[in-house]
Amino acid sequence: MNLLVDTCAFLWLASDHALLSAPARRALADGGNEYWLSEVSILEITLKWTAQKLGLPRPPRRWVEEELERWQIARLPLRVGDIYRMSELPRYHQDPFDRLLVAQALEHGLTVLTPDAAIARYPVDTLW
Repeated sequence: MNLLVDTCAFLWLASDHALLSAPARRALADGGNEYWLSEVSILEITLKWTAQKLGLPRPPRRWVEEELERWQIARLPLRVGDIYRMSELPRYHQDPFDRLLVAQALEHGLTVLTPDAAIARYPVDTLW
């Protein structure tokens, strides 16, 4: 399975596994899966850290890269097709970061690992 790890799932994976669901923990432990973190999530983490709404043990440039390596998660670049796809989605979700993640998942055939019920309203595979 190809999993797009949403922002909060990535933060929980890196900091507090207990916040992850049992299916999420199993999927993340399965060596047969591929894991992706969108550059959209990296932007969201960086913006929240800069606004002092998110505490991290180190600045995002260092912390995110360390966690990506630690968990063997690849970066998913934001492409123009993803942006156009976002504009074609219904407005089930008001958060532009989450809508971009949905668009990327649809464009790249990924399952979104997320606790966000609003994301599940889209025609995208989710796991939680």
